Amino acid sequence: MAQTSPPLTSPTTTRISPTAPAGLLTITQPPATLTSYYKIAPSNLVTFGWNFSFVAVQPTHLTVHAVCENGNTYPVGPTDGIIDGTATEVVWDLYSYQQNNPNTPLAQKTYTLNIWDDRGPNAGRAPGYLQANSALKFAMYSPEPYIGLADGWECTTCSAAWSTYAANPLLALALNGLYPLARSNDDHDIAG
Repeated sequence: MAQTSPPLTSPTTTRISPTAPAGLLTITQPPATLTSYYKIAPSNLVTFGWNFSFVAVQPTHLTVHAVCENGNTYPVGPTDGIIDGTATEVVWDLYSYQQNNPNTPLAQKTYTLNIWDDRGPNAGRAPGYLQANSALKFAMYSPEPYIGLADGWECTTCSAAWSTYAANPLLALALNGLYPLARSNDDHDIAG
């Protein structure tokens, strides 16, 4: 007796109206109303979060990159910038990235977060398909090592001008004369 094969099934096709809007990805973390500055330091994880609207064709994967104003592009997250298509956030360990990629270190500059679907960063707008997003700008910085006063720290941006004025005896007299005058006005206001 001959074996019969099960009937072939065709893949599910999603029909999308040509008037449907393109799918959108809206950044929810960090808030778009704030400029975010991220410190490149141990245990300082950065979370980027988003939600989807009008996505009728769920992507298989999302690609997340940070593009620096210096022209360098960095993969975001623990999986070289490629995450599941249903993900609504990615966590990036900036310090680990910095330690593991000495040839392309993160710069202390401004970045743009780029997120796109399987179709790539330059895919055209299409009804129901996720439109690439590059709306978020953020910056990174590296903390300077601590140097105590006893170890020779000096303020390089402070002005030495105050010492010139502070050494002037006329200024000292003027300031001493203004303090009692200000106090007597305060006392008058309170008593009046």
